[in-house]
Parts: sequence; C-alpha cells; structure tokens
Amino acid sequence: MKATEFDKRFDDGEDLADQVDWSKARRPNVEMKRVNVDFPAWVVSGLDQQAQRLGVTRQALIKLWIAEKLA
Repeated sequence: MKATEFDKRFDDGEDLADQVDWSKARRPNVEMKRVNVDFPAWVVSGLDQQAQRLGVTRQALIKLWIAEKLA
C-alpha cells in the first residue's frame, strides 16, 4: 500500500493496525541521555511538594516542566 493510500484510509478513520509492522516501529529523538543537575535543598523541597501535589515523581515533574519550556 502506498503512503498516500494509507494516509487517506487513516484520515477516513479506518483501523489500519493490521497494516503496520509494529516490530519495526520507532520514535525518533526519544533516546535517553542522562544529565546531572545540582539544585539547592530549597529547590528540591519545592519540587517534591509540587510533585506530590500533582501525584508524579520529582523526575517526571522536572521532565514535564522542561519539555513545556522547550515547546
């Protein structure tokens, strides 16, 4: 199936799950790279309070806030 036909069928709301080889699926630019950042204790405390309020981890909160700023 050509991409144009696939796109049209997708846009028409057709279920195309059986047309995709999910073993070859990939998401570009999502490879992880570790970074270390030092924060003062009062910043970590504030992050922990906000993370608890939102029901997420500190790391998830930091990732979310940075992603929002970069978008």
